[in-house]
Amino acid sequence: MRVLFTTFAARTHVHSQVPLAWALRTAGHDVRVATQPDAVEHVLRAGLHAVPVGAPLNQDAFVRELDERRSEALEAGREVPEALDHLELTDISEVRPERLTYELMHSRQLALATGAFPTQCDPEMIDDLVRYARWWRPDLVVWDTMTFAGPVAAMASGAAHARLLFGLDLIGLLRHHYNRALQRRIPALRDDPMAEWLGWTLQEYGCGFAEEAVVGQWTIDPVLSTLALPTGLPRVPMRYVPYNGPAVLPDWVLERPRRPRVCVTLGLSLLETLGRDRVSVAEVLEAVASLDVEVVATVGAARRGGLGTLPARVRVVDFVPLDALLPSCAAVVHHGGAGTFQSALAHGVPQVILPDVLWDSARRAEGLERAGAGFRVADPARLTAVGLRDLVGRVLDDPAPARHARRLRREAGTAPAPADVVPVLEQLTSQHLPAARGGT
Repeated sequence: MRVLFTTFAARTHVHSQVPLAWALRTAGHDVRVATQPDAVEHVLRAGLHAVPVGAPLNQDAFVRELDERRSEALEAGREVPEALDHLELTDISEVRPERLTYELMHSRQLALATGAFPTQCDPEMIDDLVRYARWWRPDLVVWDTMTFAGPVAAMASGAAHARLLFGLDLIGLLRHHYNRALQRRIPALRDDPMAEWLGWTLQEYGCGFAEEAVVGQWTIDPVLSTLALPTGLPRVPMRYVPYNGPAVLPDWVLERPRRPRVCVTLGLSLLETLGRDRVSVAEVLEAVASLDVEVVATVGAARRGGLGTLPARVRVVDFVPLDALLPSCAAVVHHGGAGTFQSALAHGVPQVILPDVLWDSARRAEGLERAGAGFRVADPARLTAVGLRDLVGRVLDDPAPARHARRLRREAGTAPAPADVVPVLEQLTSQHLPAARGGT
């Protein structure tokens, strides 16, 4: 098969596609990864063929603009603009059916369909991807769940297509409840922002809207089945395989720690997107280091300036692959990002989560706490050093979180590996391809 992966230009989203892309490649399939130019280097570092599409997304420029606006406001004595405000408008992390009113679901989709999603996949990216797909003729398009250029290109070129999730299927759950809510309204009062945006886009290429443009013909899901959301959509479970990019491992990673080792990583997604952290890295490190532990903190250069003098037991590094570090850790303190969360599950490490405001981190933290494999900080903005120290201490002193973390690791190990998913994808592709393209 010819398989075209696509994602918008976010390093972590590229990384989430690499294990399956290589599974297909080593099974003999021809694989390409299409993304905006500023993420091409991450595709190449993974040893895959890259296809640049569209103009650079240039998140760095957005971060610089926020920093400039913040500095100007401080100098003028004005209120500092809050970069997180727009995230509330696109927050679809509510999963309780009784809270999912028509008005809430409509407003969130309107914000996504008129702002976030068209920004990540602008018309130039979509047009380039459609043009490439019509030329290369892929049998299957595998698209990041937030990269709607993928289904448009697949439908415009006659390819089968599947969503690849990186976390909880918030979009699938939202569409499940929203479509039911639409059916309960009279036709004159039915408004579907996602269908309108994608319908207009598909019309440019001679196609009509179908729900598969939002949720795929099927969904490849690396989330544990016990934590997955009930969307009712065709789902192909797949084991999460950590991929953090190439790295040279330092000697200390391989040494047995003298004290319980705690990893502290607050991720890059929020910093790369908004140029700021939600909590103070220095305060987090001081709180954890007040315990009798060894702390390994991944802190990039952009954050180090405000750390001050740290205890000797704190090792600060720019980067170390979590897949190599976590096996030696007794706990991990993090922001709730999908990669960190799933890597900790894969290695059976209990977690303390300080959820950021991106996507599903809060829901992920709630699921972890329900499973007994760690704790969450309900409101990181009100975090105290004493409160965090107590949570980390409970994870280390109480054997229950470690026991439940090992249970989740065993469950994760029962899911099909990416290589085992390949035959399923071959069969589904054959079923969904038009007969003229060789489908059944």
